Amino acid sequence: MEEYTFLAPLLLTIGGLIIGAILKSLLKHSRLPYTVGLFAIGIFVGVLNRTGVFQSMPELHSAVNSVANINPDLILYLFLPILIFDAAYELNLHIFKKTLANATLLAAPGLVICMLLTGAFLMGIATFVPGLESWTWAFALMFGALISATDPVAVVALLHELKTSKRFSTLVDAESLLNDGTGIVCFMLFFGAYVSGETSHTSPLVTFIQEVGISTLLGFFLARVVIWFITRINSEEMVQNSVIILAAYLTFILSQYYLGVSGVIALVAFGLTVTYVGKPRLKPQVNTFMEHFWELLTYIANTLIFILVGIVIAEKVDFSWSALGILLLLYVALNLIRFAMIMMLYPVMKRLGYGLTKRESVILTWGGLRGALAMTLALMVSYTPAIPEDIRSQVLFFTAGIVTLTLCINATTMRALLNRLGLTHIPSARTMLEYRIEKSVRENSEKYLESLKKRDALEGANWNKVESYMTSRPQEPAKNPQNQAMLPEIRLRVLDKEKAVCRQIYEEGVISKVVFLRLMNSLDELYDHDGKYPLNMRHSIFKFCQRTDVLNNLRGLPYLQNWMTFYFRERITVVYDLGRGFIILQKESLKLLNDLTSSEWVTSEQQPVLEVLRAEINDNITRMGTFIGNLAENFPKAYGHALTVKSIRMLLSNERRTVRQMVNSGMLSEKDAERLLNDIDDRTDEINSFSHTFTASFLRWLFFIKKKKIYRV
Repeated sequence: MEEYTFLAPLLLTIGGLIIGAILKSLLKHSRLPYTVGLFAIGIFVGVLNRTGVFQSMPELHSAVNSVANINPDLILYLFLPILIFDAAYELNLHIFKKTLANATLLAAPGLVICMLLTGAFLMGIATFVPGLESWTWAFALMFGALISATDPVAVVALLHELKTSKRFSTLVDAESLLNDGTGIVCFMLFFGAYVSGETSHTSPLVTFIQEVGISTLLGFFLARVVIWFITRINSEEMVQNSVIILAAYLTFILSQYYLGVSGVIALVAFGLTVTYVGKPRLKPQVNTFMEHFWELLTYIANTLIFILVGIVIAEKVDFSWSALGILLLLYVALNLIRFAMIMMLYPVMKRLGYGLTKRESVILTWGGLRGALAMTLALMVSYTPAIPEDIRSQVLFFTAGIVTLTLCINATTMRALLNRLGLTHIPSARTMLEYRIEKSVRENSEKYLESLKKRDALEGANWNKVESYMTSRPQEPAKNPQNQAMLPEIRLRVLDKEKAVCRQIYEEGVISKVVFLRLMNSLDELYDHDGKYPLNMRHSIFKFCQRTDVLNNLRGLPYLQNWMTFYFRERITVVYDLGRGFIILQKESLKLLNDLTSSEWVTSEQQPVLEVLRAEINDNITRMGTFIGNLAENFPKAYGHALTVKSIRMLLSNERRTVRQMVNSGMLSEKDAERLLNDIDDRTDEINSFSHTFTASFLRWLFFIKKKKIYRV
């Protein structure tokens, strides 16, 4: 039996991953979410084990029992660091910053509102429903805290599968991350008293603020230490990922166990800091490796945790008809309470960030899934002898029931609700453009097929069979959009092109990381308006470039100007690099418009739309060209330095391309290529060595002070 005990966790892990792989393949074209399928399998396995089906298979029986009796702390400490960090790491920071206010409203006051209303509901029905006589306000609010926090694991997994709007999914994602932390803090305010047996004399509000503040600072500090370390081993992808994984676990364990604050909030702060500060400093190939690596870890964690939760529910929860009736009432009440909370905050939320529509409010209500986190907290309650036994069993049953109902009802009907509310509606202009693209692909395939039929080497092929593998003939939309409707859609295609080119020239080393981030940020700002703003509204780009006017205004003080020019040549180099990179993007956009003109994607009646876009792009090129010319005239020494740096970048970029071409042609092995590319990367890093000094950091900060303050100095 010792051998079986040793193998049980390993067998379960291997079996769970095999089941997950099979299920992922089976559900590829199904509308059933992957996580719901895993959860159902977990319940099925748990029921079979509970009814004695696995008694004749000791290895499997032991494995399932080991899961059913798992320590809830193990779930927290094993899975959450991976899942929380990955969710924070994948956030689109531009969108997150604009949704942060609304997400904070939902996660802080929103969660407290839900906690209070849930507690009041339980105490209300306890007066006339038998079986709830032992409930007190402390128990009711403790349960309200653990059940009000939406589970980031369940919510994020569902939104990724449904491919909802990036803005809305980021709001839900951010809310689930933040209220996950605040929910645990509120839960521990009540639960901690039963564990320690001591009553705190500190105000709950003060305790809450202290825990959130300490957790945030700890996560930020550890992230900065990790960033400092991994940027000094920038060519060691394996070591970097190992350090980040260890740091994520260290952050959670240090805050949750040793300091007694929120490990989740510390992890969120850690993940966001690594994403915002560290990610841009890593090389493109390192970021790609990290994204794939963390995607794999998250997939494994998601697969195991939903099967695990299903097994625990099936094995641990005792069923009764009276409790089932209360559970159904509670499920309805929780959805209504969440809707009421959102409606209370709606007047404020619709004015912040991207705003919030009434239809999105409905989805936000229905998307409040509960999952592994709620079950983990409920298991912690069930393992606490200081809490009355009937309260422990009811908390576990109610939590398991709510998790089951939200995953089986809310999650499975989310797609239909999105369609019903029109949140998956595709504009007519996009539909028409996609139709023309698909039509062009089909016609190109037909021409190529005809050329294949004429080849003697392919004579005798079953051409009917070959033709059946062609893309289906698209159906033309009934409605033909007007030019005004096509304009925003083509603008978005141009922005897509600019993003792709921006990533390409960054990966080739043509532009620096700083320039890459500024260009991408300007594109994100235009994306916010869904193509309704002209392409020449690049305020952030030109505003950044115009900051060099501060130096020009000091022309009357030659010694001071020379000193500042010497130390600010990095800034002028960045501005020049930004200008040249910006012009490259605009020229590539013009090429795209020329391709659209010669293709069938845009009709002759819609050619004026392309002319409008050409005018906007040419205006960008003219303005930036004029600015670069003025830069050369006003700061000749710094401009010469910028040209030198640019020439070095182009030289190194050419070396990098040459090495990759030699690898593709078979002239160079992967191992030799890696050595050469690392050498090129090291020389590339030397270009910006000044930007990491204290002097440069101080002067950059000084440079951002408004002109009025500089004149007073």
